Amino acid sequence: MDSEILKEMVDYGIIGVLGLMSFLTVWFYIERLLFFRSIDLGHYFHKEELEIELTNNVTILSSFGSNAPYIGLLGTVLGIILTFLEMGNTGNIDVKIIMSSLGLALKATAMGLLVAIPAILFHSHLVRKIEVLLSRWELLQKR
Repeated sequence: MDSEILKEMVDYGIIGVLGLMSFLTVWFYIERLLFFRSIDLGHYFHKEELEIELTNNVTILSSFGSNAPYIGLLGTVLGIILTFLEMGNTGNIDVKIIMSSLGLALKATAMGLLVAIPAILFHSHLVRKIEVLLSRWELLQKR
């Protein structure tokens, strides 16, 4: 595999996927907050129906939080492979090439963590809001 193709896979592929995951994480979080703010609990007669509405798009945040570090790790592995390919192809050990390739690898890892941490925090926050809304609905049903 050509080192330029590998470099573009890390730069555009891995970082692009993580960027999309980051955008969608914020999008789904804001969408859920707006939905929770506008929900009319009196409109729901069955708890299961309410749970379905409340948990829509919440699981994806957990999936993003769980998988983003692995996608970043894939970028790291590809970056390290790129480092060894460039060292092997040139026949000499150039510190600039090694450092730039390892920097690219670490960029993917950092991006994976930057996506995962907020996604997990957002997921936990939404799960708590769902629990509160379900408790309020149960209290409303007892009246």
